[in-house]
Amino acid sequence: MSLNFPVIIKTLSFVTILVGVAMIPSALVSVFYAEYDVAVLFFMIIVPVLAIGMALSVRIRATASRLRIREGYLAVALSWLLASLIGCLPYLATGTTDGFIDAFFEAVSGFTTTGASIVTNVEILPKGILFWRSFCQWLGGMGILVFAISILPALGIGGQNMAKAETPGISLSKMAPRMTDSAKILYIIYIVFSLAAGILFKRGGLGFFDSVIAALGSMSSGGLSNYNEGISHFNSGYVEFVASFFTVLACINFTLYYNIIQGKWKQFFSNSELRTFLIILAGGGLFIAANLWLTGSYDSIGESLRYGLFQSTVFITTTGHFSANYNLWPAFSKAMLLLLMLIGASSASTGGGIKVIRIIALFKLIQKGIYMRLHPSAVVPVKIQGKIISSETVSGITSFLSLYAFVFVLSVLVLSLENLDFLTTFSTVVATLNNVGPGMEIVGPGGSFALFSGFSKLYLCFLMLMGRLELLTIALLFTPSFWNPDR
Repeated sequence: MSLNFPVIIKTLSFVTILVGVAMIPSALVSVFYAEYDVAVLFFMIIVPVLAIGMALSVRIRATASRLRIREGYLAVALSWLLASLIGCLPYLATGTTDGFIDAFFEAVSGFTTTGASIVTNVEILPKGILFWRSFCQWLGGMGILVFAISILPALGIGGQNMAKAETPGISLSKMAPRMTDSAKILYIIYIVFSLAAGILFKRGGLGFFDSVIAALGSMSSGGLSNYNEGISHFNSGYVEFVASFFTVLACINFTLYYNIIQGKWKQFFSNSELRTFLIILAGGGLFIAANLWLTGSYDSIGESLRYGLFQSTVFITTTGHFSANYNLWPAFSKAMLLLLMLIGASSASTGGGIKVIRIIALFKLIQKGIYMRLHPSAVVPVKIQGKIISSETVSGITSFLSLYAFVFVLSVLVLSLENLDFLTTFSTVVATLNNVGPGMEIVGPGGSFALFSGFSKLYLCFLMLMGRLELLTIALLFTPSFWNPDR
């Protein structure tokens, strides 16, 4: 079965139009702050990008109205790559970065909500560019393509297989009879939360622009800021609380919010992934706070709780905000932060990481393995939320975790060629593969990824894309069977 490239190209034409339109608010921000030269550069990019996208959309005639599974995976991978290639143009045009690789790194980091940056001093950047960095991560937070599938039917293309390939987590449950309606519901919830975050940040004394940037960074789980010191610039417990609150909201399975809309509160609070996520978050934060207090890192238990709980929250949600220099914290606290970064958020959320649902499944499989040693003839199904998990799903989880371990070890070896200290190297892999952003030591709070070579930056872009698309989506493209027309 050969790939239907016309339907893929038509999909890519829509993504091109979407990214072009997404640049318009940044251009308007530049106009508002009298950055007219930057606004002109934005419009010089927007016009040809929209023209190319519309021309392809009109001229390409898809021979089928639905993306098949293989085409869905390829369209998703190419869409994220294309969005990043177009998204890097403003950085190149304005001289924000020194070259293409740095610009591409910045764009990939934004769209994948990683929040890593090669910019060493963001405070000198034009407002339009600062907004573009944050808006990219906001678009990527819920997934460019989750938004896309709500509009693809207008192009005569069905997008369900794109949703399967792009949406983080084990599966995307339909909330409405049609996938397009589900996508629209997700984005309505996402927009409402983002507006609420912006309002609360503004009420905390932040300026309008600062409030918008903080809201976009928190709800997207990206964490990019317009200050070198990140959210610690404000030195406000209120701001940290609001950021924590909305990063947690953003990293709960969004399909659960639809249950609340329908009045199904019991289904929301009885969800095992949600309960486990909150227990890990609270437990990790309290352990870190206790360690900080007992080691004398902070003078009071109140300060220890403030910084410990905040940092654990933004790391398990893979947001990457920082309110303190955790490089100075004791080894136990840093180890806990790395563990939280690895675990990550819930499935079908804006967060990255392995995902809590897979951690639950992993422990269920370990429990089953131990039981089978004692009772080899027993038939023990794996259950989550009282439902038996199919062998296909169990196989998928095992494949993901195996691939994750392989990619992780390989990446540590590849980046060790930079000859940096081990914690920097190790945490860089964690930070990019799990879409967290900051790591430890050199790439820690306020640090930059600019020190890496061009090859390593491109490799880190590859890791960010793999992490955002759940590894298997990218890995499939490297298998011969994927390209074999007879399969």
